[in-house]
Amino acid sequence: MIPAMPATATTSRQASVLALRFGRLAAMGTVAALILIAGVWASWKTAPYVMLTKGRERGTIEVTRCGDDTCTGPFTSLAQGSSDHDRVVIEKTVAVKKGQTYTVVVKPGSDEVVRSGPAGILYSWVPFGGALLLASVVVAGGLGRTRTGWVMAGSGVALLTAAFVTI
Repeated sequence: MIPAMPATATTSRQASVLALRFGRLAAMGTVAALILIAGVWASWKTAPYVMLTKGRERGTIEVTRCGDDTCTGPFTSLAQGSSDHDRVVIEKTVAVKKGQTYTVVVKPGSDEVVRSGPAGILYSWVPFGGALLLASVVVAGGLGRTRTGWVMAGSGVALLTAAFVTI
């Protein structure tokens, strides 16, 4: 026969289990939120220039030279009355190739440009897509929200795939 536990021991045990469960949920929720915030922060370095183009200088760049990290070429403005630039700089990525022409937006006060249009928008949000994938593991495993984790992972994969296809 198993001796019965006193009522205070059972209540104390339940309280500690509840405290541990709450601590785990709070810690994993914080980690998932930080991952997502970091993804948005990294994406927001180029996203406002691409998404909020009103009043910004838009045009095309014909890539004529590429270095280790950047490519350069002349900028032709699409707006009438706006000046062309002899040389602007675009970040060298897998999608930027010498001899190609890309639609771009000039970052204010600089000679740097970023891709515009659907390809530019999707490319600027690639860090957030990676953050969605990483956070989905934390949400599904650490928080026990499997469906939410799958939705986040699917959204991340969809965003990364769309960026890959359009670039």
